[in-house]
Amino acid sequence: MDGNPEQNGKTFRGEESCVAIVLAAGRGARMNSNVPKQYLPLGGKPVLYYALKAFQESFVERVVLVADEVEYCKKEIVERFGFRKVSRVVAGGKERYHSVWAGLQAAGECGYIFIHDGARPFVTEEILGRAYACVREYDACVVGMPVKDTVKIADTDRFAASTPKRDDVWMVQTPQVFSAGLIRSAYGALMESETERERKALPQNLRITDDAMVVETFTEHKVKLVEGSYQNIKITTPEDLQVAECFLNRET
Repeated sequence: MDGNPEQNGKTFRGEESCVAIVLAAGRGARMNSNVPKQYLPLGGKPVLYYALKAFQESFVERVVLVADEVEYCKKEIVERFGFRKVSRVVAGGKERYHSVWAGLQAAGECGYIFIHDGARPFVTEEILGRAYACVREYDACVVGMPVKDTVKIADTDRFAASTPKRDDVWMVQTPQVFSAGLIRSAYGALMESETERERKALPQNLRITDDAMVVETFTEHKVKLVEGSYQNIKITTPEDLQVAECFLNRET
């Protein structure tokens, strides 16, 4: 299968159907703003608008939006911009993985689940198509790009401890895409471990920062890397927003 599964608006049903979980919870402390980063204006629209628009125009069948401001998102984002594929808007949790778990519980029956940061406005049809082709073959994949710079591994005193081969190091992005059964099983194990305070399966001091880590930690399944785009940035700091404005102006 090629990297573009969308043909004349076709969607996939049954075991091949796709649901997206778009994460719009969190305050984004590094942005130094009272407004959460996903709602900041970018080209006259909220940052979150662009991610939802990409899924609205894609082969993905339904979207679950996970947010802290549920009613605001329903009225000012979903209804205002007519995102008909958003089937549920649910409350996020304390940590990112709590929000993903809430999204998984609301996703319903499907074959594959795309998990995407709402603060990544430049996801494209091409990226989604490549990820879909990859997940159908490997059941677990994450979008990313090879690093451009040399990377140093630091010790506890912030001295350079080692230098990995640059060809082996990728910047991981979203969406991260999995067969529904695999990601639900992995997150179920994580949440059971947390609820029962049994940390044997979860190494001490391990901080879950993405969905691939959950699969890597709680299953024996490998996660495939698939090419995204260097433009598929996450809006985290004021500088990121300035870069995003440049990308947007270049497109228009």
